[in-house]
Amino acid sequence: MSFDLFHFGGDTWRYLSMPVISAVVGYITNVVAIRMMFHPIEFVGLVRPYLGWQGIVPRKASKMTGIAVDTITESLITEAEMFGRIKPDEVATEIEGPVLVLVDDVIDTVMSRHHAWLWSSLPDGLRATLKWRLRAQAPEIVASVTREVQDNIHYLFDLKSMITRVLVREKRLLNHVFLKTGHDEFVFIGRSGAYFGFAFGLIQMLVWIFWQPWWLLPAFGVLVGLATNWLALKMIFNPKRGRRIGPFRIQGLFFKRQNEVAADYGDLVADHIITPEQIVAEMLDGPYGDKLRALIRREVDSAIDHAMRNTRTVVDWTLGADDYERLKTEAIDEVIAELPAMLARLTGYAERTMAIRQTLVERLQSLTPHQFEAMLRPAFEEDEWILIAVGAVLGFMVGWFQLIVVFSSVFNDHFGSLW
Repeated sequence: MSFDLFHFGGDTWRYLSMPVISAVVGYITNVVAIRMMFHPIEFVGLVRPYLGWQGIVPRKASKMTGIAVDTITESLITEAEMFGRIKPDEVATEIEGPVLVLVDDVIDTVMSRHHAWLWSSLPDGLRATLKWRLRAQAPEIVASVTREVQDNIHYLFDLKSMITRVLVREKRLLNHVFLKTGHDEFVFIGRSGAYFGFAFGLIQMLVWIFWQPWWLLPAFGVLVGLATNWLALKMIFNPKRGRRIGPFRIQGLFFKRQNEVAADYGDLVADHIITPEQIVAEMLDGPYGDKLRALIRREVDSAIDHAMRNTRTVVDWTLGADDYERLKTEAIDEVIAELPAMLARLTGYAERTMAIRQTLVERLQSLTPHQFEAMLRPAFEEDEWILIAVGAVLGFMVGWFQLIVVFSSVFNDHFGSLW
């Protein structure tokens, strides 16, 4: 087959299309491979896991979650560190106003519910004195509970369990973590597919000018699909430490962006995973919620007895010891019921004091390359072969397309006309 580089006829355009098509194949195969890593969230197909597909990250959510949890709790921050930064007296001051209002409301509610006539008959000064004594105990209750929580944090709060529950409950969040922190790497994979594909396409074109076996185009399609994904992954994670080659400094893109990735990861975790709201929910509704309530119940019970110590004889004579205990239990139940609202008022203070975002970013930036790689590489490592194989299959199909449509004369010479 004759070929004249300086005569732009039909054959010339077919040849010149080869690096362009190869670049498109490289780009599309890489983008499709990335897409298949994260989507669909749920399995789509006929028979799991063979006839259908589920994104690699969602499919391995348990393992990915475990890696994320271990990275955060073993290398970045612990529950003891977070809660150790809280000052009991500051907590008491932070919610003093709402707590004092709560004390008044609980006393009025419980007494009016069971002894309305007696309560309303008491002189205003006596009612005010009772309230004052109980209100005086409130800041100490808050500070004492805070100290108890700090001293027994490992029995009252499990950071690993909280992170796991958040990520399992919100499947899309795990995807978001990987997509956000690896955004530039995924863009690079797509673009590099085009660059590498174009380079392979030039080689393919030069070979095809002088040698045209029918299998060359499908074979080059496979090569482009394989090599572009493989090279992109290698360039992201290698070398881990920067190396000087003449005037150039070579380093894996992921490690070169460590400070930037650390900021993105820290923001994501602080905004969506280890948040004051999630911490409060875990402490109240998690597996140790009953222990926290028991601790608060004990502290409030002791504080009420302390406040009423000078009037206990009169109270027992007026109400009876059993009724006093019943009223006290009901008052404590009212306080416990208001816990979510009280703790919600501490979210701003907790966010400032725990300094979760700042701590995560600083620790991430100081990780060794091997530790840092463990944040994102597991999303690729075990199933890299799938991403590369997808590229190979798509490249193979496009190679046949080139042979059948673009260079149909070669196809017809070996297989006959399809139409």
